[in-house]
Amino acid sequence: MRRFLAVALAVSALLLDGCSVPEIPDVVYYRLPPAAAFPHADKPMSLLPIEVDTFNAAGVYAEQALIHTVGAETGALQTYHYHLWSDPPTHGLQARLVSALRASGIAGLVTDRLPASTHALRIRGIIRRYERINDGTGFRVAVALEMRVEQDEGEPLIEQEYRAEEVAAGATLDATVAAFGVAVDKVFAAFYQDLVALQGDVHAR
Repeated sequence: MRRFLAVALAVSALLLDGCSVPEIPDVVYYRLPPAAAFPHADKPMSLLPIEVDTFNAAGVYAEQALIHTVGAETGALQTYHYHLWSDPPTHGLQARLVSALRASGIAGLVTDRLPASTHALRIRGIIRRYERINDGTGFRVAVALEMRVEQDEGEPLIEQEYRAEEVAAGATLDATVAAFGVAVDKVFAAFYQDLVALQGDVHAR
């Protein structure tokens, strides 16, 4: 009887172990490292304020999850279920650009919101690429942003796509996030150069 009871208990323990619920991974949130500073403007490029709108994105690029792909040419994008940006890139990139432009002294006012009736330079961005790539030998990131600058809803003063890729220093997602920071800074630096070059082409009304 005791032997039977011991066998029954052992079988029950095995069954319970087989039915145990798998442990759910913790959700991890990431944010870009501090932005590289733009060269400081000697004087504001114009008297107009600058408004940076929330970036637009289509499909998975509008989501909060980190995006990855295997191979640069596969075209198949996937998202990590438990690895997310602290803010969706549409908002995170907007906030990063606003802060960098404010610190540069390029305008007396740089903000993320102005009344539609206010005469201003308005910057709009579209996320075209924002993903981690495993090319079989390591990891890198690809960032492509289409940037548009308008004055008072008129013809665009800038309408161009800026791209950058950066190799991650390792296979961890922390290394990938650091590479994203470098790539975004390269894109914004190229855009900033074009924005500064507009000096003289914009005017207050």
